[in-house]
Amino acid sequence: MQSPAMIFSHMQPEWRAFLAQSGAVLEDGRVLHFGNPDAERRAAASSDIIADLSHLAVLRAEGTDAQSFLQGQLSNDIRLVSEARAQLNAYCNAKGRMFAIFLAFRRADEAYYLQLPAALAETTLKRLRLFILRAKVKLAAADSGLARIGLSGPNAETMLKQALGTTPANPYDSITSDDVTVIRLSGPHPRFELLAPWQRLVPLWQTFSTHAKPVGAAPWSWLDIIAGIPVVLPGTVEEFVPQMANLELVGGVSFTKGCYPGQEIVARMHYLGRLKQRMFLAHVDDTLAPQPGTPVFAPDLPGQSTGTVLDAQPSPESGYDLLAVVHLSSKETGELRLANSEGPRLLLKNMPYLLEPAANT
Repeated sequence: MQSPAMIFSHMQPEWRAFLAQSGAVLEDGRVLHFGNPDAERRAAASSDIIADLSHLAVLRAEGTDAQSFLQGQLSNDIRLVSEARAQLNAYCNAKGRMFAIFLAFRRADEAYYLQLPAALAETTLKRLRLFILRAKVKLAAADSGLARIGLSGPNAETMLKQALGTTPANPYDSITSDDVTVIRLSGPHPRFELLAPWQRLVPLWQTFSTHAKPVGAAPWSWLDIIAGIPVVLPGTVEEFVPQMANLELVGGVSFTKGCYPGQEIVARMHYLGRLKQRMFLAHVDDTLAPQPGTPVFAPDLPGQSTGTVLDAQPSPESGYDLLAVVHLSSKETGELRLANSEGPRLLLKNMPYLLEPAANT
């Protein structure tokens, strides 16, 4: 049986052929690298890069009830999503634990689009469909109609302006021009995602790649880690309430929008300030890649884990950079270990935003 990632990558054959001709090494619907993974990782940290984003999937919601349906399912105020503004969202169970995190956006049509890791797309789509009932909304995979590329680096904004004439100004600002949707993302350098039919992206890739280094999926995911943007992957489904993964700190939760699954628990954690875990950025000097769901240990909680890895990617120099949800008390010990109490030590790094406690309002 095919994995969800293979089923939902839906990379168009023509786009796949173009990437292969451009030097891409592909596996299961994602680009592993363009021949030199080490150089690609280093380029992501300091230079201009371009990446295929087929390791992500896009769902499409359309119909007269699409907005109200999504408003009743997701953690953020979907009414604020427009052609000019994208938004992060959590999809939670009744206990407030996240099934998935979406990047929600719109194009020059009536539909809403939800981007998430391809490995979760099939199960997430099936679950959302269970709650349509009599609502006039159609949910489907949108990957076959939209290819996706990422552009990041010190000169990314200039390159984009030269190619399209304009760029979104702030993180999660969005524009759609000539069937190309551009969403600005956070990161150490100006960073953008472009979504369009593959025919529109081929000439843009050719233009950008004369200055930007093509890279695989891992360096792009590393940029998300450095930006402190949480992700739910198969190893962490239904593990965390949004605040544990800092989702409200990056604009992914509305506390005034009304009901959705798990809303009462998410709101209680916000208003009563009972948050005991947060997501932190860390580095580990190890030769084995930490997998999502790998436990973290600390001496203040002997015999049990104190946290969990969300995602880890190779660091530009050596080892791995990762995001992990950790008990606040254990973070203060300064002695976090990966996988077991004697495992490799985690070195905590500064987050790119303030880790403010949940507000007591």
